[in-house]
Amino acid sequence: MRTKEDIESYLLQAGLPHEEVSEGTWVVGGEDDTHKIVLRLEPPVLVCRINVMDVPHQRKEELFRTLLSLNVRDMLHGAYGLEEDKVILTDALELENLDFNEFQATVEDIALAVVSHHPLLAKFHEPAAA
Repeated sequence: MRTKEDIESYLLQAGLPHEEVSEGTWVVGGEDDTHKIVLRLEPPVLVCRINVMDVPHQRKEELFRTLLSLNVRDMLHGAYGLEEDKVILTDALELENLDFNEFQATVEDIALAVVSHHPLLAKFHEPAAA
């Protein structure tokens, strides 16, 4: 079973800027990054999550259909889901046999999904009220 020290080692080996914000919870990403991946050690899994966007007040059905299509078509690791009024991209990795390659592939897949899906999801963004 992988430990907190193993995850810290994987983060260093991958060269990912990160900060441990509480015991077994890391925020991954540089200071300028809008979206940061949160890794949380919750044995028997490592949970990887990123807050993608707020759920808009309008066109929800179209957004949900888009997210479900992306889950089927584009997501190798993880899936889009909803948590309250947020669209979250999440994955869970089993700690029992987690190796560096699986860890790196998951983190890279999540980061790539956020970048590559941005044009599809940006059309649902609602500007903040003035």
